[in-house]
Amino acid sequence: MKLHESAHAPNPRRVRIFIAEKGIEVPRVQVDIGKRENRGPAFLALNPLGGVPVLELDDGRTIAESVAICRYFEEVHPEPPLMGVGPEDCAIVEMWNRRMELEVMRRITDAFRHTHEFFKGRITQVPEYGETRQREVPEQLVWLDEVLADRPFMAGDRFSIADITALVGIDFGRVIGVRIDPELKNLSRWHESVSARPSAQA
Repeated sequence: MKLHESAHAPNPRRVRIFIAEKGIEVPRVQVDIGKRENRGPAFLALNPLGGVPVLELDDGRTIAESVAICRYFEEVHPEPPLMGVGPEDCAIVEMWNRRMELEVMRRITDAFRHTHEFFKGRITQVPEYGETRQREVPEQLVWLDEVLADRPFMAGDRFSIADITALVGIDFGRVIGVRIDPELKNLSRWHESVSARPSAQA
């Protein structure tokens, strides 16, 4: 088994934090997305969509998409649980993880893709769209501050994949100037707490 990933991309970091929380060691193969290795025939044979990360199993089968990879590891290494315990809790964690993906991380990655030099010539950029998405981010951080007013973690009392997604999204936002306003006390407390976990250094 090996994980094909890129050290600086946000989605591979989600998987790295997840497996670090599980205490799992997986050999990693670095894919240089700057040099477009993920668009070469060898990588496209693993994932025709060209995205990282990709988990290559021992039998040669592959699993792409970060949450799908995390789901695999949750099933084979259930402790500690990071995707919920029981039907209700699993649904709540999934709900909050999707919210972190769509309301926070997606806005930040859209802004990056449509305004940053890295994507010039790689995609059709629409700078006005990227700028709009970037202006929306502070409002979402205020919302998260409110969410965290009565609980330690995004989905409740337990650290979960929802916290991983939110952390990775917010941290990646630094490349477009996203910072947590110190006035957002709950979000600042949460960010300091989850950033101090050893897995956050993965």
